[in-house]
Amino acid sequence: MMKYFHRQVQLWGEDVQLSLQNKKIAIIGCGGLGSSLAFALGASGIGEIHLIDFDEVSVHNIHRQIAFKTGDEDKKKCDVVAKVVEERCPFVKAVPHDCDFETFSLKGVEVDLIIDGTDNLPTRAKINEYSKKVNTPWLYGSVEAWNGQVCFFEKASFDVFKISNKTPAGIAAPIVMHIASLQANLALRYLAGLTIKKDYLYYLFFNDEGELVTQKFGLPTT
Repeated sequence: MMKYFHRQVQLWGEDVQLSLQNKKIAIIGCGGLGSSLAFALGASGIGEIHLIDFDEVSVHNIHRQIAFKTGDEDKKKCDVVAKVVEERCPFVKAVPHDCDFETFSLKGVEVDLIIDGTDNLPTRAKINEYSKKVNTPWLYGSVEAWNGQVCFFEKASFDVFKISNKTPAGIAAPIVMHIASLQANLALRYLAGLTIKKDYLYYLFFNDEGELVTQKFGLPTT
């Protein structure tokens, strides 16, 4: 196993790498963010990954959802992602859940971290409510057009966001992978016991000159 994770072991040693085998996470949504998160964290050695999604692969998903290829249409997203993650890394157990988040939350699965890979505010509000109930932190991520947001929620509440039915703009594939990468880095650092900045919203966007701008906002805590 240490040969597989050689470059990571150089970062933090064998003991930390072995500790990741005991970590469990839940990724809510297996689309653009979710499939990229599963790839990154599965290949990093997280021991158990629960993948929650009731949707099926459609042709319009494939350009920005890296787990899928042409020919996967009409297959369950959670099943496809679980299979690919386990094929890429033999040291991870990927568990698909063909259901919505509310149904998953009733199963009593205990995890160390919940990661948002959804695409709507109402579901994220439910994730926030559940995470507070079970005292488990969660990682928020969202993308639209050329911008995205990331936040590690521990004490802050998602109530600072207004729940709306705003029609989203289009999405560029690279920004999806970029935001998922930031989420995955925060998740990996947290699970490895490294320091991270919690309850801060990171907002990233490309301005009219094509410059990548990053802003950070502290969120009120409860």
